[in-house]
Amino acid sequence: MLHGLYKILILSVTTRIIMNNLHPCDTLNKHVILNHKAESPKARLGRCRVWLTLLLIAFNFIFVKDYSLAKENYKPTHYKQYILIELNNFEEAYCLIELYTAESRLNPKARNGSHYGIPQGRSVYLSRVDGTKQIDWGIKYNLNRYGSMCKALEHYKIKGWH
Repeated sequence: MLHGLYKILILSVTTRIIMNNLHPCDTLNKHVILNHKAESPKARLGRCRVWLTLLLIAFNFIFVKDYSLAKENYKPTHYKQYILIELNNFEEAYCLIELYTAESRLNPKARNGSHYGIPQGRSVYLSRVDGTKQIDWGIKYNLNRYGSMCKALEHYKIKGWH
């Protein structure tokens, strides 16, 4: 609601400035003119800077698009990057990426019988959480069961499951 009020306020002030061909600081000086008080040029310049700064901040809130990536909007390449960041080891990360690509194509909604998510684990928890939490769960699982991601991949290549 507050965001919408900012839009209305900024649009009405900018429209007034454009329609009346006024300088942005002239709208702030309206009360000074009505009170018949003199204002120094430095004070006017300071008010003008404050006014323009507020306009720029409001413009950013209203018109600038948010390009951040939410976790639920991750794509397979983002999951690969997430794995690289979490493991901080290229060899282990590539093994895990190969394993998860073979298991689920890095799809957090993948399901095979009673197995869910990117790591295709049997935990129902995996069906309720996003892909990054599934990857975290899978990393812990592989470390506890196999000791490393590459050993989990070797097991998968031999047995067809991990």
